[in-house]
Amino acid sequence: MYYIIAIFVIALDQLTKLLIVKNMEQGDSIKLIDNFLYITSHSNRGAAWGILQNQMIFFYIITIIVVIGLVYYIQKAAKGKPLLGISLGLMLGGAVGNFIDRLFRKEVVDFIDTYIFGYDFPIFNIADSALVIGVGLLIVEMYREEREAKRSTNEKK
Repeated sequence: MYYIIAIFVIALDQLTKLLIVKNMEQGDSIKLIDNFLYITSHSNRGAAWGILQNQMIFFYIITIIVVIGLVYYIQKAAKGKPLLGISLGLMLGGAVGNFIDRLFRKEVVDFIDTYIFGYDFPIFNIADSALVIGVGLLIVEMYREEREAKRSTNEKK
């Protein structure tokens, strides 16, 4: 089930990136919601906010380690914990989606361009979104597990 989530994220990410690459020139922008949401063709040879530009070998190594870790945790820790499995599946799909770009394009295609309270947020993609949502759900799951552990400890006293 959790691998299906990852495959869905990868497929949606790659399909949307292909549409951007085939139909837009670098820098082209389409307004969806004025002063809030645009589709803007952009590429990034680094990580979030453009850090670590042109460090592809570093990204290959880190992504392979992360993917191995995510698969391991899906196999070992996610059984019976759907929220944990969903979060790991989203992160796996996001990591692989951007890895595919780095491997075949030597850059990551970004296109979701938002202005939040007047701030021009860095342009991102579906894989980035899946990673952020996955990490957010992981934090929720960790918080929930911690509360349950404290509750269990208090009940034993």
